[in-house]
Amino acid sequence: MKIIVPMAGRGSRLRPHTLTIPKPLIPIAGKPIVHRLVEDIAGVINQEIEEIAFIIHKDFGTQVEKDLVAIAEKLGAKGSIYYQDQPLGTAHAIMSAKESMSGPIVVAYADTLFRADFALDTTADSVIWVKQVDDPSAFGVVQLNDKNEIVDFVEKPAEFVSDLAIIGIYYFKSGETLREELQYLLDNNVMKGGEYQLTDGLENMKQKGMKFVPGKVDEWMDCGNKPVTVETNSRMLGFLHADGVNMVSDAATIENSTIIPPCCIAEGVVLKNATVGPNVSIGKNTRVENATIKNSLVQTNSVITNANLDNAMIGNHAKFDGNFTAISIGDYSVLE
Repeated sequence: MKIIVPMAGRGSRLRPHTLTIPKPLIPIAGKPIVHRLVEDIAGVINQEIEEIAFIIHKDFGTQVEKDLVAIAEKLGAKGSIYYQDQPLGTAHAIMSAKESMSGPIVVAYADTLFRADFALDTTADSVIWVKQVDDPSAFGVVQLNDKNEIVDFVEKPAEFVSDLAIIGIYYFKSGETLREELQYLLDNNVMKGGEYQLTDGLENMKQKGMKFVPGKVDEWMDCGNKPVTVETNSRMLGFLHADGVNMVSDAATIENSTIIPPCCIAEGVVLKNATVGPNVSIGKNTRVENATIKNSLVQTNSVITNANLDNAMIGNHAKFDGNFTAISIGDYSVLE
């Protein structure tokens, strides 16, 4: 089994946090989004992962590439890096990794997380992972027949046709077949809105009689912008806490401080005269002193003092003093 992970750009909706690292490497509950994503996929498919192919922009840099390869290697897989230099749509992005599209593959977009407990139907030509939603008009959805097979894909339906939203994770029994269909789109300039779309390839496969079935997930968490990323961090902390995962490092220093679970406190963190939680992640070597933090995501090597933070997202190497009188804030920073 191989996993293809289109990572697109750094993510303008999450600036300034994506100015130094791409969005899929922002940590959720102490682990990068893309790391959690591929781990969870591996758990659902219950098969050995041979390769994880990451599709990125060249400007991500060598350190990001090394980090991605390391994520694959932690799962016992080969890590491959491919580049998409132009934003020409989902099909174009996937085809950037066409050399890795062989045998059974999973395609997963790297800005979403999920929780699921279903058995992957490897007899189907494709499994499209979906989540039941309250407002399907905001999503691409699938329609099913009485055999629980997908018979249609509808993008943002104005009238109700289905409440099963496509979450952006797909299984294909044959990577070669998907590659042929997407290559047809590129060769024949089949575009919508100036982009090559994966759904056009899926439609062609369906018209040829290939069997598509849904894989229904229990939870679907977005990481598109700051509010939903903070919310996703909180939800993931809750899931891991319920699973009995210990997320407070023994290598953290806790002095006259209270931790209200669920929280993820990394090694090297120093808490002094602080109340942290619930729903807080604090990255390595960050110091929190004389502060109260809840429902927040704080990354590495930062210093927070004299603060009362709720629904906050703070990046790496940041300094925040709640008693500030002098301010140095870069592009896209927000104080509310």
